[in-house]
Amino acid sequence: MIERVLERLLFGSRWLLAPFYVALAIGLIELLVKTGEKVYDLSRSFLGLSESGMILGVLSIVDLTLTGSLVVIVIFSGYVNFVSRVDASAHRDWPQWMASIEFSELKLRVMASIVAISAVKLLEAYMDIDQTSDRDLWFLAGIHLTFVVSALLLAFADRLGHRPENGATH
Repeated sequence: MIERVLERLLFGSRWLLAPFYVALAIGLIELLVKTGEKVYDLSRSFLGLSESGMILGVLSIVDLTLTGSLVVIVIFSGYVNFVSRVDASAHRDWPQWMASIEFSELKLRVMASIVAISAVKLLEAYMDIDQTSDRDLWFLAGIHLTFVVSALLLAFADRLGHRPENGATH
């Protein structure tokens, strides 16, 4: 009896994650506002910008877009994996991957997004190399390399964890 009540309580506690996903959705709205602000600033001054200034502005929008995509991945796949299933048939425009993503695949997608965001930040620094110190460039490159190695190690560990027990390969 106590075990059953405890299991129900623990199982029901998954709904405590729902406000976190709502907070992420609010953060996505805030990213949208920042993107709109960036587009407005870029549109207003693009005739006076140099080519590298324009590229930096567009890279900033790419960075915000990748961050927004990362937030969407975490919201939907996290909700489906940890809170409740969503009937994909009720949503005709529901992306196919969202209904079937597993937690290990979610981790890899999140890491890939972080690597992409880090790469854009590093590229922005290289594009604005006159304003970036050597020390900052080295730190950005080191951080990016750390993310890349982490993603590779995570993918390798995931592959090892999903290896068939009879020794056959995929």
